[in-house]
Amino acid sequence: MITYKPIDSNTAEFIAIGPAAEVGSGRRKLVEIDGLSIAVFNIAGSYYAIADVCSHDDGPVAEGDLYDAEIECPRHGARFDVRTGKVLSFPAIVDIPSYPVKVENGEILVGLPPEG
Repeated sequence: MITYKPIDSNTAEFIAIGPAAEVGSGRRKLVEIDGLSIAVFNIAGSYYAIADVCSHDDGPVAEGDLYDAEIECPRHGARFDVRTGKVLSFPAIVDIPSYPVKVENGEILVGLPPEG
């Protein structure tokens, strides 16, 4: 079983992905950073980012329905917490990567592991 190491926000390299105003409450934005597909969500004014991949079959998860802070995979219905990447229901049994997010000067920044 694959497990993902959480990214330490103190050592992460933050990349700007656009204005926070573009991602209203309950909305999402899909971005590609260094070859990674990442989904950024605004949940009641707080921003979160997860890998856009379902751990059940490697399909995209971010196009699924959003229920509060849960995203449902559009393929087979697995659910994940967009705040943490934790799996919440079958058929997935493995968490997906999550990334630290912060907003500075109106820009959303997503944290990636430091290179090296």
